[in-house]
Amino acid sequence: MLRVLVTNVKGGCGKTTIATNLASAFAAGGFATGLAEVDRQRSSLSWLSLRGDRARPITPLDWRKDAGEVPDAIERLIIDAPANLKMRHVAELIQAADLVVVPVLASVFDEGSTARFLERLDELKPVRKGRKSIALVANRLRPRSKATQRLEAFLERLRQPIAARLGDRAIYGELAVSGLGIFDVDGQAVRAVREEWRPLLGIIDGLG
Repeated sequence: MLRVLVTNVKGGCGKTTIATNLASAFAAGGFATGLAEVDRQRSSLSWLSLRGDRARPITPLDWRKDAGEVPDAIERLIIDAPANLKMRHVAELIQAADLVVVPVLASVFDEGSTARFLERLDELKPVRKGRKSIALVANRLRPRSKATQRLEAFLERLRQPIAARLGDRAIYGELAVSGLGIFDVDGQAVRAVREEWRPLLGIIDGLG
């Protein structure tokens, strides 16, 4: 089983959107997929409750109190972590993950909190020893905007590779109301959006 943790202590950076669309990608790819909810707001579980039988099934796992057992049949597990999680809990979730995906927004407030979060991640032994990989995702980008240019410069200063650059697309919200992700539907517009995910999915495939 391959396990991906989506986390950042900064709220509103798109963690659940990334977690649910990763889950839809794996399910659409034919993998038995689980989505573990750590956030008390139940955003991922609510998304799954809307999904019904419209697309390939994704197994819901409620980890809001404690990380529970994962069914043996699961091949891909996405862990959706909430904002403001204590580092002790983050460290526990990292122990249960093969890859840590950190979304970052083009915002001066996100830059500072993300820089501090990454510093604290580097202090964790599994990350420091190279046993756990970190994948930054530049999220909700708007081409040629000053905010996006600032984010690119910030990430360059961090000297952290960017696993993917995802545009600010209305289609994510439009599909989410039906419990779907961009990998559950087809069409020329959706295929163009999927291309933005290819680098991150390639990294994950390389781990599996």
